[in-house]
Amino acid sequence: MHLTRLALTDFRSYPSTDVTLGPGVTIFSGPNGEGKTNLVEAVGYVATLASHRVAHDAPLIRQGAEHAIIRASVHDATRDALVEIELNPGRANRVRLNRAPLTRPRDILGVLRTVLFAPEDLALVKGDPGERRRFLDDLLVAMAPRYAAVRADYDRVLRQRTALLKSAGPKGGPKGNRQSSEAVMSTLDVWDAHLARAGAELLVAREHLVAAVRPHVERAYTAVAGDGGPASIEYRRSFEPPQETASEGASHGERVKAAEDALRAALAEVRDSELDRGVCLAGPHRDELELVVRGLPARGYASHGESWSLALALRLASFDLLRAGREDPVLILDDVFAELDAGRRDRLAALVAEAEQVLVTAAVPADVPPLLTGIRFTLSGGELTRAS
Repeated sequence: MHLTRLALTDFRSYPSTDVTLGPGVTIFSGPNGEGKTNLVEAVGYVATLASHRVAHDAPLIRQGAEHAIIRASVHDATRDALVEIELNPGRANRVRLNRAPLTRPRDILGVLRTVLFAPEDLALVKGDPGERRRFLDDLLVAMAPRYAAVRADYDRVLRQRTALLKSAGPKGGPKGNRQSSEAVMSTLDVWDAHLARAGAELLVAREHLVAAVRPHVERAYTAVAGDGGPASIEYRRSFEPPQETASEGASHGERVKAAEDALRAALAEVRDSELDRGVCLAGPHRDELELVVRGLPARGYASHGESWSLALALRLASFDLLRAGREDPVLILDDVFAELDAGRRDRLAALVAEAEQVLVTAAVPADVPPLLTGIRFTLSGGELTRAS
């Protein structure tokens, strides 16, 4: 899989630009602030419908413009596809595939698959658990796009259940009206069932994903860190499962049913605390992906170099998992070589050099290891020029 063209209109700093791409390595170089990252951010948006830099779409629209447009031509072994995304701040975005409008933007997911390395990846190790949950969910959707709907369903139920908890709690709840209180509790029972059902599907999928990606992470960490100690990952639920859980050989459906029962029991146990605090205290939104280096939690104990090696290992493991039995996803390395020492630069380059398509950004061309040679573009004064 690779991109053959990327065209932007009023996206970030670009009034208009059109870049022809191909397999192999493509390097975008130029001073900071010229728009190198904006290009690869647009590629990542086509693949995930989200930016790796900001949480909302508004900053992606060029100042003074009403909307932005991303067009990407994608080639894989089965077809050529044209993806067009119109970003409309405050309104629904529009998405077209091969000129045909799509009712649901998320139906575009899977047409382009990417793995993006960026300086922000350090937050996967040093940041809050939400960063690691997002990593898992993004990889899950890249593996099986149907999980975008599962995640959206869970988020919707979580918001509505949390709103009910806040309205029913000490500050907003019924005052002295037993009938009203009983009605709220009955409604909460219904939302508990919805949350447990949607949450169990997401939780079990994450656990299965972590089991699948774990050996890739361990191998990638060793390859990047060199002589560094071993690394491992583990998925931790926000609640303790009951004694009777699905057996190791259980089917997917049996595992989901066991997780649903366990989550419903956990919600019943913490209900009083939830009503007092007005927040949902159990579920996948509070789970953790634990990262361990040399037997110690990476967050708080890993050195800067170890943290970078582990962040790179998570991305490399994602690439290995996504390419297994399928075409390579597009690899994007956004200014990561500037963050690494010479040894890690060379080891990372050796691991990614054979990917079908690698897009690299660098402020200093010398930061890119010689192993990664290919087409070069330079950015200066907002102009993108192909080097001779």
